[in-house]
Amino acid sequence: MHRLSFTCLIAAGATLGASGFANADTQVHLGPRPLYLVDQMEDGALKDKLLACAATPAAKTDFSIGHRGAALQFPEHTAEGYVAAARMGAGIIECDVTFTKDKELVCRHAQDDLHTSTNILATDLADKCTQSFTPAGSGSDATAECRTSDLTLAEFMSLKGKMDGRDKTAATVEDYMAATAGWRTDLYAPTGTLMTHAQSIELIKAQGGKFTPELKSPAVKMPFDGFSQADYARKMIDEYKAAGVAPEDVWPQSFNLDDVLYWIENEPEFGKQAVYLDGRYGRNGIDPSNAESFKPSMEELKDMGVNYLAPPIWMMLALDDDKQIVPSVYALAAKEAGLKLIAWTLERSGPLASGGGWYFQTVKDAMDSDGKLYEVLNVLSEDVGVEGVFSDWPATVTYYANCMGK
Repeated sequence: MHRLSFTCLIAAGATLGASGFANADTQVHLGPRPLYLVDQMEDGALKDKLLACAATPAAKTDFSIGHRGAALQFPEHTAEGYVAAARMGAGIIECDVTFTKDKELVCRHAQDDLHTSTNILATDLADKCTQSFTPAGSGSDATAECRTSDLTLAEFMSLKGKMDGRDKTAATVEDYMAATAGWRTDLYAPTGTLMTHAQSIELIKAQGGKFTPELKSPAVKMPFDGFSQADYARKMIDEYKAAGVAPEDVWPQSFNLDDVLYWIENEPEFGKQAVYLDGRYGRNGIDPSNAESFKPSMEELKDMGVNYLAPPIWMMLALDDDKQIVPSVYALAAKEAGLKLIAWTLERSGPLASGGGWYFQTVKDAMDSDGKLYEVLNVLSEDVGVEGVFSDWPATVTYYANCMGK
C-alpha cells in the first residue's frame, strides 16, 4: 500500500510542514474582494445591507463551498487550495475523486487532465502518458493526454499541481504548460501539493471543514483491471468510514445518476445527502424554462430517493419582462418536488461586464458589472432557496452568508 497519512507527509518533511497546515485556523480571512464586489453594485437596499456588514467578523459557513479548493488563484485540488478555502470560511470543500493505475483514490478534476493541471510533462513520467506531447504545427493544435490511471499512486504523488491550462499553439512543452485557463493567474501559488482522497479528508477535517467529494466519470473503460464502477463508488465512501467521518458531514456527488442511486441503495446513511449533479443541458438536453423537458422529472427524482440536486447557476435563473433576475421554471419545479438545490459555480467566469459567460447565460442581458454577482447570489439564496453555493473564491459567498445569517 502506498497510502500515507497527511500527518506522516508533514513529519517526512513535505512542503506543507513549514506552513502549519495540519492545524485549524479558526479565524476567517475574507480579504478585499467581497467589498470590491459590493462597491460595484448599483445603489439600493441589498448594497446597503452588505455594506453594513463590513465591520462584522466572519465565521465559517456550510453555505460557502470551496470548488476544487480556491481555484481562482490556487492550483485546484491541492493542499494549498484546500487550506485557502477553509481560511476563507468555506464550511464544505470539494475533492473530485479519480483513481490511479493501482486503483488508489486521488483528488483531480478529471482522470485525464494531468497534462494541464500538473507538471507531468516536465518530468520523466511524461513517457507514461496515454499520449505524449505533440507540438503545434501545420494547422494542428499541440496535444497531450496524461491520466491518473497511467501512474501508480507513488508516481502521482511525486508531481506538483499547477494552475490549470494549456497553450494549444505551443511549439514546446514549456510554452504548452505555461498557459493558464482564461484570466486566472498564478499570483498566489504557482504550484501546489497533490493529495490522495484520504489525505484530503484528514486535511479538511483538521481545518474544521466538511466534505463534498465528486466521483468523476472514468476516462477508461470500466471495469478497470477488475475495478468496477460499484467498487469505485463504494471505495470512496469507505474512506470516509475509515476516517471516522459522520455521514451527515459528507455530500457525495456524481453526474452519473446511477452512482447516486447506488449510494442511496447500498450506503443509505451517506445516500441521504448524495447529490445528483445535473449535467442534462446542451444539445438535446433539458430546457430550464420548460418543465416537460425534465426527464426524469423532479418528482421522479424525488421518488428515486434523490434529495439533493445541483445544476449550474444559469439553469436556476431567468429574466422577467423587466429584465430582473428571477428563479427559473427548473428551480421552482425542484422546490415544489421537495428537492434541495446547490448552485455551481460562482467566481468562475471572469469579469461580468460582457454578459458573464457560460455560467450566466440565461441572465446575460442583466450582467453588466462585477457588482451583479451579489444580485445573482441573493436571488439564489432568497428566491431559489439554495442550500449552498460552490465558488472558486469562497470569501465572496462567505461574506454574503455571514451578512445574511446563513
